[in-house]
Amino acid sequence: MIGLVVVSHSRPLARAAIALATELLPTQPVHIEMAAGSYENTLGTDAVAVAEAITAADSGDGVLVLMDLGSAILSAETALELLESPVRVRLCAAPFIEGLIAALATAGAGTDLEEVAREAEKALDAKRAQLGDEHTPPAEPPPLTTQHTTGRHTVSIFEVTNPHGLHARPAAELVAALRDLDAHIELRNATTGAGPIPADSLTRLLTLNILPGQQLEVTAFGPDATDATEVVRSSVRGGSYPGPT
Repeated sequence: MIGLVVVSHSRPLARAAIALATELLPTQPVHIEMAAGSYENTLGTDAVAVAEAITAADSGDGVLVLMDLGSAILSAETALELLESPVRVRLCAAPFIEGLIAALATAGAGTDLEEVAREAEKALDAKRAQLGDEHTPPAEPPPLTTQHTTGRHTVSIFEVTNPHGLHARPAAELVAALRDLDAHIELRNATTGAGPIPADSLTRLLTLNILPGQQLEVTAFGPDATDATEVVRSSVRGGSYPGPT
């Protein structure tokens, strides 16, 4: 599993960013290190500290580095030259907070370094969609492969009665809950027409901007299609799914 490193000018900011991400996704088995601030209450970045954080976060699958701005990027670049042993590292241009949350959700699924970086870099798409940004890239549904169309196939529509819709926390919990099921799930906001999107992508799920009272269409393929559909149903109704019976 890849590791994550948070590089920031401010140690309190880095701690808060990590706390927010891990509170939203508390069960992710992802190693996160931070290299932030010159001292506890002094702004700045340190290339040596970044290199040490990268080494500590590496388990052999690579490390994604997220930076806030300015010299954090320069320090991260310099850190690559200071590494004593080879580490596969990706410096990521993702937004600091949204990118960390997306990276944590994706890395927790055991995804490779490049895919985690791609998810993190798309992390602003949900905010753009919610604000009606005309430059928001359209969600591209994956092609239905043989793997997706074999086994059980279900299509359901649920009204979203969760009072907060599918905002960041329930969306992250939904992605995590679906991870261990042998199913491919596509979601579409049947009220607005947004989607379909794969339910294993937190960044894409948030682009649906699913609000209370809207209709969510769930298409599930595979042996655990029924259980996957129940996970989604429980999530949009504000409950928790006890597991397959």
